[in-house]
Amino acid sequence: MQRREFNQHLQRSAIALALSPWLTAPSAFAADKSRTWRTNPFALGVASGRPRADSVVLWTRVLFSEEDRAAADEALRVQVEVFADVGLKRRVQIAEVVTDGARGHSVHLHVRNLQPSTDYWYRFKQGDASSTVGHTRTAPALNADVRQLRIALSSCQHYEQGQFIAHAEIAKQPLDFVLFMGDYIYESTNPQYAIRKHNGEEPKTLAQYRERYEQYKRDPMLQAAHAAHPWVLMWDDHEVVNDYANDQDRQYTDPQQMLKRRAAAYQAYFEHQPVLLGPDADNPANMRLYDQLSWGKLADVWTLDCRQYRSAQACRDPVRGGGRMVVQCDELNDASRTMLGNTQERWLSDSLSQSKRHWKLVAQATQISSTSVSAPVGRSYWNDAWDGYPQARKRLLQTVVDAKLQNVVTLGGDVHCNVAANLRLEPNNLQSPIVASEFVTTSITSRGLGDKPSAVIRESNADLLHYRADERGYSLITVTPQEVRCDFRTTKFPAGSEAGLKTQASYVVKNGKAGPQAI
Repeated sequence: MQRREFNQHLQRSAIALALSPWLTAPSAFAADKSRTWRTNPFALGVASGRPRADSVVLWTRVLFSEEDRAAADEALRVQVEVFADVGLKRRVQIAEVVTDGARGHSVHLHVRNLQPSTDYWYRFKQGDASSTVGHTRTAPALNADVRQLRIALSSCQHYEQGQFIAHAEIAKQPLDFVLFMGDYIYESTNPQYAIRKHNGEEPKTLAQYRERYEQYKRDPMLQAAHAAHPWVLMWDDHEVVNDYANDQDRQYTDPQQMLKRRAAAYQAYFEHQPVLLGPDADNPANMRLYDQLSWGKLADVWTLDCRQYRSAQACRDPVRGGGRMVVQCDELNDASRTMLGNTQERWLSDSLSQSKRHWKLVAQATQISSTSVSAPVGRSYWNDAWDGYPQARKRLLQTVVDAKLQNVVTLGGDVHCNVAANLRLEPNNLQSPIVASEFVTTSITSRGLGDKPSAVIRESNADLLHYRADERGYSLITVTPQEVRCDFRTTKFPAGSEAGLKTQASYVVKNGKAGPQAI
């Protein structure tokens, strides 16, 4: 294919993606090549994601200020340029993407026909305005002998509760990608811990969720981390509402109303992230986000959706639903209850069993190891994490056993603490073999448990080799053929109250030996 034909093909692909079927296509295009902007329309920055050996997804959103508001409903053509050098001298692709107000003027371009293990730089243009320059990198070829994979594992960035200094460090790290495991925004507020304020009220509509993302995306440290590396993303609950499970929320809202809110939240999520597919055309409250990424021969990485398809929490309070500690709850042992939904669970079991890559990294939003504690009338379990879905957890780990898999490491977030743990079919039973290893990262900013409850959890669970909830940050995951290393990079709460981050602790999982080891 000649370069001209290829560029025409790329442009058609870009426009097809922009005109995704879940939204109405623009009826006309603005004559905007000479548009003059009073303020920077790319104020939310740029991002890339879903790295593959031959493709990435590029993202931005055109934002209208009050001065430019008169044109806010117009369809726009946005030019995207991709370069092979940081000096932007060797342009390798150019395309135009059409967007309009119905999709928040968000721009998604699935750039194909790239080279594996290659650095690229990109920018967006609209009228006389240009975005900042972003950097991305493709994955290795599927059959490549890869010596190292470096990941920044992060989650839980409550805007009000700290500064995003972890992202400032992430932006400077030599990484292959950022693995963000949920709670990108928070719909809720807690004035007791607020060092800066959310704009507006709790989001429930598309306009309100857009406003919340705009506020987060304006943060310069978060923008820097997005511009520096490709991101692989999964959501948790706060992108919609705290502790939601499928179509249920804590207030027992009518499921149809809850799904209407979920549809607005999912659309806003898509409009602000470098992900490939948006909400389902027939049901905008649905959006498949779970996925699998292969990194040469070194690793397979799964990203699991633990919110959209799950069963409601066991033994919910009849007045206030959602997560809580439960005891003597027979519902926990109901084998029909699921964390992932039956379809995703079968997909994971099949693909995990068939994986031939050296390491199997299972990334999901929360903690798999147990945090249960003794109570006067029996063991007490937090029903919003995998402790609340013990049969689903057992099925996941039974897949590892039945397929005789080695080198399975799970990666999580959500619980606002750093965790290194053994995973067994029977949690905390020292006679039950260790079948996999777990690392959970603390939050970017969101506050964690106090010292006393954390100490009780540590003392009650023999599988927890490391458990600290007092500091904020992220985890640096380094994968080689010999080991998976986790460095917990942290700062005190609230993040930003001291300069820089330090290494709280480091653990490794050795090739062929399940269970983290302190170093």
